[in-house]
Amino acid sequence: MDIPRYWRLKDQRYRLQGTVCENCGQYSFPPRAVCPKCKSRNQKLFVFSGKGTVFSFTTIYQTIGAYQDKVPYLVALIDLDEGPRITAQLTDVEWDEVHIGMPVEMVVRKYYEDGADGPIFYGYKFRPSDS
Repeated sequence: MDIPRYWRLKDQRYRLQGTVCENCGQYSFPPRAVCPKCKSRNQKLFVFSGKGTVFSFTTIYQTIGAYQDKVPYLVALIDLDEGPRITAQLTDVEWDEVHIGMPVEMVVRKYYEDGADGPIFYGYKFRPSDS
């Protein structure tokens, strides 16, 4: 990922920022200019709580690019408490502990480094939560 694009997306990656429609109350992640439910352009930025539950999960064994040295790793569909379903990597959990319905919370973790002298990219992942 190039650095300008990374910085444009930093609020999504670090704060889990999306939008909420001021007409119908639909929450969206990533942020949208048009509501997928009512088609309104009346969108307001919204920061999600970062809490949710595992809807489904899988193990990634093959990948390309910067993630090749990270395999295998867990990826889940997370239902955020506010409604949207997002995809995220799971961290700080043993593989046999993951289950559907498991409460999780967002954390900021390292994604990858862009070469030995390049920038380090961080973003959201999810870990088990007590709540």
